[in-house]
Amino acid sequence: MAELTYSDIILLPQYSTLRSRSKASTTVHLGSNIDSFVSPIIPANMRAVIDLDRAFSLSEDYYFYIMHRFGVNPIEFCKQARNWKTISISIGVKKEDKDNILLLSRFALRVDYVTIDIAHGHSIAMKEMIKFVKKHLPDTFVIAGNVATSEAVKALAAWGADCAKVGIGQGYVCTTKDKTGFTRPMFSCVEDCARNKSIPIIADGGIRCNGDITKALVAGADMVMAGSIFSQCVDSPAVSTVVDGRIYKQYFGSASEHNKKEKKHIEGVMKEVPSNNMTYKEKLEEIKQDLQSSISYAGGNCLKALKTTKYLKI
Repeated sequence: MAELTYSDIILLPQYSTLRSRSKASTTVHLGSNIDSFVSPIIPANMRAVIDLDRAFSLSEDYYFYIMHRFGVNPIEFCKQARNWKTISISIGVKKEDKDNILLLSRFALRVDYVTIDIAHGHSIAMKEMIKFVKKHLPDTFVIAGNVATSEAVKALAAWGADCAKVGIGQGYVCTTKDKTGFTRPMFSCVEDCARNKSIPIIADGGIRCNGDITKALVAGADMVMAGSIFSQCVDSPAVSTVVDGRIYKQYFGSASEHNKKEKKHIEGVMKEVPSNNMTYKEKLEEIKQDLQSSISYAGGNCLKALKTTKYLKI
């Protein structure tokens, strides 16, 4: 069967008993965690998408966020965020990352969520890092990724991960599919990874419009990560440039030379994307309202309605 991207499918409307789509709830829980968030959307943990100010604002407004790991000291970040509603960081799998986990444990710093963020999550390096984090921060919710198969999600769960981040080679500024040949269209990727899952999944990559967020949820995602649509916001950390009187934002991949500062294992590029002329908060509100409309079309009153939505291939 052919693999499907978000643009390869359309969703079928169902009878609705909602008198106003504004009454639809977009609230989501991440797994069995007690924290609830006002929307399933997560700005990507990338330098051109999120920074300290954006992370604080998201936390205060009850949105989930994952702080990126590039040039960010997790010890200092957790100290600064100690009174925030949510403390969520990213780490890699190198010795310095293990040293930081040991320091977080030694200083008894609060850290609610740790995302182990590497390009190929179905690996021995990931297996060892999950076990290491769980040993030293046993009460911390661990998100692991990225992976692209149901087998990989099962492996992450068996290794102790609380959540899997899925999607390889489908990001707007990702060149993995061109550089290596490895990728998977996102709708099929999410649908497969959600099949018989024992842990929640975050769909990461391929979001080009708000409707794709709904499609990711229909495919089986619990939450959805997006990068380019947030980097385009006027107050995003992406550098602004002006071309012929129009504002553009410099959006780049985490595996790009622009981010790595060296030509080594490059699997990303930098692109100048036109600003959407919206603030972060305006974009988040737009997404929430569009999700409410999606719930109405799905015939329900909350996000659960999307789990039984039917779709057609086009």
